[in-house]
Order: sequence, then structure tokens, then C-alpha cells
Amino acid sequence: MTTLTTRTVAYPADGLTMIGHLALPSGTGPRPAVLLGPEGIGLSDVERRRADALAERGYVALAFDLHGGRYLSDPEEMLARCMPLLADPDRMRAIGHAALDVLRAEPRTDPDRIAAIGYGTGGAIALELGRDGVGLRAIGTVNALTTGRPGEAARIRCPVWAGVGSEDPIMSPAQRDAFAAEMQAAGVDWRVVVYGGALHAFHHPTVDHTVRPGVGHHPVHARRAWRDILGLLDECLPLTE
Repeated sequence: MTTLTTRTVAYPADGLTMIGHLALPSGTGPRPAVLLGPEGIGLSDVERRRADALAERGYVALAFDLHGGRYLSDPEEMLARCMPLLADPDRMRAIGHAALDVLRAEPRTDPDRIAAIGYGTGGAIALELGRDGVGLRAIGTVNALTTGRPGEAARIRCPVWAGVGSEDPIMSPAQRDAFAAEMQAAGVDWRVVVYGGALHAFHHPTVDHTVRPGVGHHPVHARRAWRDILGLLDECLPLTE
């Protein structure tokens, strides 16, 4: 484990000024890097802490923003922003590329060793970067089994890991099957892990505001999913090469 430094970074995307959280490991040389995307509610201390944990392990980590520095605690407001976004791959890619440009511009980042991890909407953005042909080392998502435009998954050039709760009403079994079929048809190295008894956003600690039906924290599976993500990074983005 290493010490870290953090700072906020402002950058334009989707007509907004995004406010990301950059975490840097100790040292001076280039390091492998992780782009970290939040749930549809937006960037919070949950993702900031995850970025910090990755930096403590030795990665450069950028937790990117979705809503111009806002956290959308009202489910209706969140849906009003995220549903059109999720239906527009080009907008998602633009948001992802803007954050990726910030991460690549950081002098500590090794631009040839970057992975993307995302939760919910942030995970969908990570997948769209892969479908856009970005040279990532790995893509990891939780409750983001989104499918893309026909044929574009063939542009994904890295392993894809996806986690989902078995009782998630938003990421239904039919959606799991569609995602698996897309990845398989494209020849992607893919895995889907189903966490038994878990709801949507099971990885996210309980919040003090109203959430959508079918959302709920599962602390045991949350820890397991985090370990699985770290395992993906250990395999595809080792800290030493």
C-alpha cells in the first residue's frame, strides 16, 4: 500500500463543467491508471473513496462526473437525465472520452495501461468506450449490462467483466442474456457474475434519500464484487509489467 494525493479536476463534457476526483499514488513515475464511473445518481464520496483505494494500491485513478458536479438524489430527476443519456451512445462516449482525456493528460498516467470500471450509468459509459474501440486493458462493470449498437462490440479489445444481482429488476435475466449474446457474438473475452439475492446497486452503501424500487445494499456481495474488480485489475492491469 502507498500514500496518495488527491485533487479535483474540472473539464467540459455534455455541455457541462464536470468535476472529477483524481487520486495519485506516491512516487513520480508513470503508473497504470483506472477510469472510474459512478451510478446514475452521480459522483459521490463512495466513488471518491474507491479511487483513493486504487491509488493506495498504486494506480492513478480518476472518478469521473456525470452531472456537472451535481448529485441527483431525486429519483425522478435522475431518470430524466440518465434515461436519454443511456439511449444515446454518442453522448455516453463523449462523456467517457472527455474524462479519459483528463486521465491521459495526467503526467503520472501510463497512457498504454488504462482500465475502465463503472457502476450503473458509469458502467454503461465504460462499455461504450470499449465499443468505440478505445485501447483499454480491461472493462469492469456492476449492474450495467447494457447492449450497444449492432456489431460495435467487435471493437472491444480487452476482457469484460460484469457483475449483477440475481434479484435486480432493472438488469433482468433477459437483459443478461442479451448482453451475453452480444459479447459472445463479438468474440469478446467476457464474464458475467451473478450475485445471489442481490438487488440493483447492491454495491452502494445505503443512502439517506429516496431510491428507485429494486435498489438495495448487500454488504457481503458488495465486498465480493470489489474483490472481483481488484482481481480483474490484477489480471489485466498488473502494477508491474
